[in-house]
Amino acid sequence: MFDVTVVGAGASGLVTAIVSARRGKKVVILEKNHKIGKKLLATGNGKCNITNQRPTLERFYSQNPKFIKEVFEGYSFQSVRQFFKSIGLELIEAKEGKVFPMSLQASSVVELLVCECEQLGVKIICEAEVSKTSFSEGKFVVSYNHTQIESKKLVLATGHCSAPQLGGVMDGIEFARSFGHSIVKDFPTLVQLTAPYKESYLKQLSGVKVQSRVTLPFKGKEIVKQGDVLFTNYGLSGLAILDISRFVMQELLSKKSIMLIIDLMPKMSHEQLLALMKKSLTKKSQKPLEVWLQGFINKKLIKPILEPLKLENETVGSIYSNIECLEQIVQKIKYFEFKIDGSKGYKGAEVATGGVNTKEVDARTMESQKQKGLYVVGEVLDVDGDRGGFNLHLAWVCGLRAGASF
Repeated sequence: MFDVTVVGAGASGLVTAIVSARRGKKVVILEKNHKIGKKLLATGNGKCNITNQRPTLERFYSQNPKFIKEVFEGYSFQSVRQFFKSIGLELIEAKEGKVFPMSLQASSVVELLVCECEQLGVKIICEAEVSKTSFSEGKFVVSYNHTQIESKKLVLATGHCSAPQLGGVMDGIEFARSFGHSIVKDFPTLVQLTAPYKESYLKQLSGVKVQSRVTLPFKGKEIVKQGDVLFTNYGLSGLAILDISRFVMQELLSKKSIMLIIDLMPKMSHEQLLALMKKSLTKKSQKPLEVWLQGFINKKLIKPILEPLKLENETVGSIYSNIECLEQIVQKIKYFEFKIDGSKGYKGAEVATGGVNTKEVDARTMESQKQKGLYVVGEVLDVDGDRGGFNLHLAWVCGLRAGASF
């Protein structure tokens, strides 16, 4: 019989196994995929944005914010850095507080974690399809591939249902439910957003990428994210869109569609852009507005700006004396509305919200309050974070806490 069975060889599962094995525990990891760390290998475009050096509480979300505060108490960025140093992985810091392995290879992270497991005698079984978890006569019984394993402790570290092509599953959540846990409803986040297919200009705008400021009216306030926006034939992508997607998806739980407001020229104020454009006007010019505007913005954006204003047939000379027309153009550039009715779903999502209700988990140890000896870590929990290494930071901390509690 093992001391600890870990279901899932992702970020939190591997760390839990390592820390508990260092404490002399006999550990086995059951991994559904044929190889370890598929999601880890894909993070940061293969470079692995392993954590963030500023993991402040407002970068994480849960229906129980108290849990977030408690789980990070005493576990800072330095705690995570020290753990990786202990397995031989050096880290480097980049912009926005992002942290990467010095090798800039996600494979380095996975291989060093696996090597540490092997040196500590952790047994890793891949292609282990867990079908059932139960507790009887003082021990946990895990059934997989027509085989059973018994252990004193059981750790659910299966991840969540985002990126199913990389192994995302609901298994751990369903196992937790079988032990009496309540589950917070999920939806995809850090995900591309879709527009109604009847929306005009979708195909025309496809491929346009602009540095923008994106605003969403949200519960009486405004959520604002800045960064690149990529127009696609299905809707919107880009870093600013991924960042705002959580709030958009939350709104779409109760609405058929929402309107995003995109500032296509965020580095200039309305007044600055108006003054710049006004200087460019020539009284007798016959240059079409559609051509003139190419001096300021991407060509593909011009028709969607001019047509709603019914200015597509105007010339520079015809609006020279009409400051109201110029005001309308500037307003459209600074306040470009784009309707959103959904997302690319879990296949396109980096993260899923929801999961095991954190009011039923001890934040100090990750132990279930429904079943003694059961531990719930990482994405299985109802906690998710912003883009930039925050979700992995949570996974590492969960693993450090769980492993140290055995």
